[in-house]
Amino acid sequence: MENEKNNPYAISLAIVIAGAMFAGAWLYNAQNPPNKIASAENQTAIAANLSVSELEKAVLPLAGVVLPVVWGDLGAKLVSVGAIDEKRFQALYDERDQFTAEYKNLLGGNNTGQLKITRDNAGYLLNLFWALGLASKNPILDSGEMTNPKYGGAQNFASTAGWTMAQGNPMDHYSRHKFFNLTPEQQALVEKIASGIYRPCCGNSTHFPDCNHGMAMLGLLELMASQGASESEMWQAALAVNAYWFPDTYLTIATYLKNQNVEWQDVKPQEILGINYSSASGYAKIAAQVVQPQQGGGNGCGVETGQPAAVSPKQSSGCGI
Repeated sequence: MENEKNNPYAISLAIVIAGAMFAGAWLYNAQNPPNKIASAENQTAIAANLSVSELEKAVLPLAGVVLPVVWGDLGAKLVSVGAIDEKRFQALYDERDQFTAEYKNLLGGNNTGQLKITRDNAGYLLNLFWALGLASKNPILDSGEMTNPKYGGAQNFASTAGWTMAQGNPMDHYSRHKFFNLTPEQQALVEKIASGIYRPCCGNSTHFPDCNHGMAMLGLLELMASQGASESEMWQAALAVNAYWFPDTYLTIATYLKNQNVEWQDVKPQEILGINYSSASGYAKIAAQVVQPQQGGGNGCGVETGQPAAVSPKQSSGCGI
């Protein structure tokens, strides 16, 4: 994990990252030069590294992925209601020399073209979607798992306590602002897809957005549904976004599938985003079968426990601001 100054995913709260990285050790033979003989396991690692660039092209396209949404002036609306404190939010990126013209326009301008996620802006979009998911009025937040009394209140999660860029208490904005007027059919679609999208930082679906990635994905799903995206488009976009948010995870999954003779372009997003691949426990089983490639750039979030990021704000987990 890079230091907070250079890492768009850094968070002031505690971050718990448990990686399952391993590689085979070199074997030595008295009759051969030591640097020319590798174990079978390490030869697999070498082969994986040779092909990782091809995997990256498929999983994390350098040109980015166009999402089926127009951001419009949602950034300005989030600022106007106080879900984002504009000065503090901009200062966060100014300190890193990262507040680009693109970032400025997404925060305060009117973006008329379709939104594109790239390796460079994935962290910034994560934060914008996080604010949107947190602040947008939705039954998932009002009566879903976040409100289960056994967790002590929705204010105790990483996705709520961790959002330090709001004016006032983040709970002052929790499911408070009406950005969308979803039809019953659109809301049902959001709930269906949210229930099927998991993330490798925990064991919960987007329907239980206890960490920032879950809350951000919920905001994206609402935005897509409000603009008439089809179910297929929403699944495809969700997989692309998750891949940019967890690059090492999805490169490992792609490597596992390639070993099963399944190319990334042929996967079913619903399956890959499901509990068997994208949850913390599901991914751990996949990772245990793969010598994991690592991407050349960007930042990913590691595997955490499968428990909700609850209990208290100090114990909140997730890759954040």
